[in-house]
Amino acid sequence: MADRAHLERLTRELVDAGLLIQAGWVGFRIACELRDAPKDQLEDLRNAFFAGAQHTFASITGSLLDPGREPTANDLRRMDQIDQELRRFITDFRARLLPTSGSA
Repeated sequence: MADRAHLERLTRELVDAGLLIQAGWVGFRIACELRDAPKDQLEDLRNAFFAGAQHTFASITGSLLDPGREPTANDLRRMDQIDQELRRFITDFRARLLPTSGSA
């Protein structure tokens, strides 16, 4: 497994190249230890990862925000709700990935 500095450098390079979602996918694969997953499973997982990102981005840019240049109170509330939803997800996701300590 690569060290944290290497992963941060790779992420910056991908983002600088316009590949923010790809950078997230790489991080997800590493976090889930998907190195040995079959190619068709990786393709399905990548499609799901990108579909989720596309849905979120299209929702925000296409219909979620109120018309106009300045964010409205409703826009900020919606963005806060997305933030809260994703924070709940990542908390649960990390809890499932990280082994628990102690004995049963």
